[in-house]
Amino acid sequence: MTPSVSLRGALGYPPRRSGRPGLLRRLAVAGAALLTATAVAAPAEARPEPKAPREFVALSDVDPSILQEMRYFTPHDFIGDPVDGYRRPMCLLTRDTANALHRAQRALLPRGYTLKVYDCYRPQRAVDHFVRWAKDLGDQRMKDEFYPRVDKSRLFEDGYIAEKSGHSRGSTVDLTVVPLPVRPTRPYVPGEPLQACYGPREQRFPDNSLDMGTGFDCFDTLSHTDDPRITGTQRAHRDLLRGALERQGFVNLPEEWWHFTLKPETFPDTYFDFPVSRRSVTPRR
Repeated sequence: MTPSVSLRGALGYPPRRSGRPGLLRRLAVAGAALLTATAVAAPAEARPEPKAPREFVALSDVDPSILQEMRYFTPHDFIGDPVDGYRRPMCLLTRDTANALHRAQRALLPRGYTLKVYDCYRPQRAVDHFVRWAKDLGDQRMKDEFYPRVDKSRLFEDGYIAEKSGHSRGSTVDLTVVPLPVRPTRPYVPGEPLQACYGPREQRFPDNSLDMGTGFDCFDTLSHTDDPRITGTQRAHRDLLRGALERQGFVNLPEEWWHFTLKPETFPDTYFDFPVSRRSVTPRR
C-alpha cells in the first residue's frame, strides 16, 4: 500500500510528481516562521519600562491641594501635540522637592493663594521630542502663541531648547500662583486662533493664575524674571512666587519666571527616562 502523504517524507519516499512539498514540510516551515517571529517580537514586548528610584513620589500623594495643569500631556504646548513620555497628567518629583512645595503651599494658602504646577519631572524621551521638533523648521503650528518674535532656527542658540534638561533629574518644577477660590481655565481647542504669549492678559490664552506678564513657556525675553518692563502688579506677582519658593530652598532660572530648582538636588548628575505614570512610582511587588 502506498504510504499516505503525511508519512512519505518520514519514511524516505520521494515527493509526489506534482512537486508539492509534503504536509510535514509545510508544517515545519510554517512552525519555524512562527517561532522566528515570536523570538523577534518577544524581547521588545517583555522588556519592562524603567521605573523611578524610590526617592520619587507623586506630588498629589504629598500635597493634593496643589493644582496640576500638566501641559505636556495635552496639545496646548509649543509643539502642538502631547509630548512623548507623558502617560498621565500627573506631577512626579523627588520626595525632597515635593515636601518643599508642600511647605510653600502651607504658607500661601492662608494668604488666599495656591500653587499650580505646569511641569515637574520630565523624561529624557520628552526632551528628545523637543529636540526633534526644534530641528523641523517646517513645523511652526504654535509659533503665534509661544515664540512670535523668535525665529525657530535660533531656539538652540538662544537657549530655549537643549538636549538635556534639569527637569529630568526630578528636582525642577515649572509653576505659578492661582488666587482662591480657584476658577476653572477653559480647555484649549486644537486649531483655535492663537494669541501672543506676551500680550495683555485679556488677549492671551486664559489662565486662572495671577498675571505674571506672560504665559507659561513663552519664548521671549519678557519671560526673564527680572525684565525691567515687568512692573506694578505683574512684578508683585512674580516676586510673590519667587519669594514663596526661595524661602523653601528653591532657586529660580533667571530666563523663566516659572522655573525653579530645589537645591541641593537629590540627583544632581542623573538624567532619568522613566515615563510619567502612576506605575513608575508604584513599588514592585
